[in-house]
Amino acid sequence: MSASLDKPQIIAHIQKSLNYTVFDTKWVPCSAKFVCVGNFPRGTGVIQIYEVQHGDIQLVKEIEKPKPIKCGTFGATSLQQRHLATGDFDGNLHVWNLEAPEVPVYSVKAHKEIVNSIDGVGGLGIGDGAPEIVTGSRDGTVKVWDTRQKDTPVANMEPVEGETKRDCWTVAFGHAFNDQDRCVCAGYDNGDIKLFDLRNMALKWEKNIKNGVCSIEFDRKDINMNKLVATSLEGKFHVFDMRTQHPAKGFASVSEKAHKSTIWQVRHLPQNRDIFMTTGGAGNLHLWKYEYPAKRSEKDGDGLDRGVAGTLNLLQNVTVSTQPIASLDWSPDKQGLCVCSSFDQSVRVLIVTKLNRV
Repeated sequence: MSASLDKPQIIAHIQKSLNYTVFDTKWVPCSAKFVCVGNFPRGTGVIQIYEVQHGDIQLVKEIEKPKPIKCGTFGATSLQQRHLATGDFDGNLHVWNLEAPEVPVYSVKAHKEIVNSIDGVGGLGIGDGAPEIVTGSRDGTVKVWDTRQKDTPVANMEPVEGETKRDCWTVAFGHAFNDQDRCVCAGYDNGDIKLFDLRNMALKWEKNIKNGVCSIEFDRKDINMNKLVATSLEGKFHVFDMRTQHPAKGFASVSEKAHKSTIWQVRHLPQNRDIFMTTGGAGNLHLWKYEYPAKRSEKDGDGLDRGVAGTLNLLQNVTVSTQPIASLDWSPDKQGLCVCSSFDQSVRVLIVTKLNRV
């Protein structure tokens, strides 16, 4: 058998054109449904629910909202509830029961400006502890919300007096492996990555990767921190080994220049944390596998532990659109099934084959 046939293939299974700009798309856990959020040309927000049926997708429900919706997550809610948390252009955080979406079940004016990014933890069996949502905004702040607490965030990471406010483009939870520990990582338009330890309410690590940070994701939210991927504007991404933090050098990392354009997003395969997809500004998808080194840490000259970065292996790449792929989400239930949206106002359901062989 030739090696190329044995590699994973990325197959565009279903494509649908939409009559609005779609910013984010997410699988509804334990279902064949996904949601798309975005904005209509008339300036209002939209949530659509689709169901995959017999090789096509059917629109199940469409909900119009006053403000354009930028991002969404199911991460802070149980499999029974499956409530969708969204961030909009007006700085609002809403949590919706999609069965009865007329009035939000939770609502707060989270930020002064657009909510660029949102992530949830504590629900879906992902991570221990409280059901929490993190939001990052153009106003420079990153806030953590507990939906059981009205109006005030449980944590607020903002620039100190006199510091320039940077546009926060991406946020992610990690390290939620027990009831006490939890971290939030945030990426900013100037290339800053900041890791906040929520247990001690302290900045644990910061790094500048010299280009605006478009997307960050831990390989798993619900384990002791293992790896973090950060993607950036100029077609470069970095994988940090988060197991060993050196007091001076921080975390070991490997970087790769892949897409010739902005890497809009990174998403790890739910069934294998060492495989992830990056999405590019030229409408392409790259599937990667991280290979660990023989030893993940070593002693430096002073006897301190420092991490050793692994290597990256490009498994497959494909171009599915002429426009940036702004969002991608793997199905948590069916390995290799994913949904992505692009700025050609399309949503695509893709199948990635042979993932169990890599």
